[in-house]
Amino acid sequence: MLHETVRNPNIHLKGRHSYYSDAWSGSFEQSVVRYLYGDDYSRQHWQSQWEVDPLHIGDYVCIGAEAVILMGGNNTHRADWFSLYPFADNILASYQAKGPTRIGDGAWIGMRAMLMPGITIGEGAVIAAGAVVTRDVAPYSVVGGNPAQHIKSRFSDDVIARLLALKIYDWPEAAFQRLQPLLCACDIAALEAAARDVHLI
Repeated sequence: MLHETVRNPNIHLKGRHSYYSDAWSGSFEQSVVRYLYGDDYSRQHWQSQWEVDPLHIGDYVCIGAEAVILMGGNNTHRADWFSLYPFADNILASYQAKGPTRIGDGAWIGMRAMLMPGITIGEGAVIAAGAVVTRDVAPYSVVGGNPAQHIKSRFSDDVIARLLALKIYDWPEAAFQRLQPLLCACDIAALEAAARDVHLI
């Protein structure tokens, strides 16, 4: 469970249900989140010359073994310069931030997937195993490949809109647990009716 292990102040967790499947690769911070400044080692040994990009992880997020979340903007490699090399004399000018990386509530990041810096993974999205995600992923969509492409949507546009309107991941935990049988199903009308009955909508 991420809330039990994450100590990096640049990693922001919502809730207490997201996890990393560390069966083969060790801890989440050491194996998954790859920082250019911001990790435990760099905070102890270097002084960052720029604002460190944050990582925001929603609740009920599932992260498969050996996934990589690459942070640190362009990692000081300027593709618009003739030389990609990060010369110390030009290190500040060579860094280009990508902004926050966001993983939405209920997303599933497959084994060995890689998320590039500054992207947003929408609520309930599925990132296929081995995918290299270079741009934002819409809620409740499935992407795969290198670079990752849209494969399908998990539900119709109407159902996705209704799910997003329910804001299920903002419900009180007691209500979430009470309606869990309907969350572990696919009848949107029944879920909406139950949410109305307990005054969630």
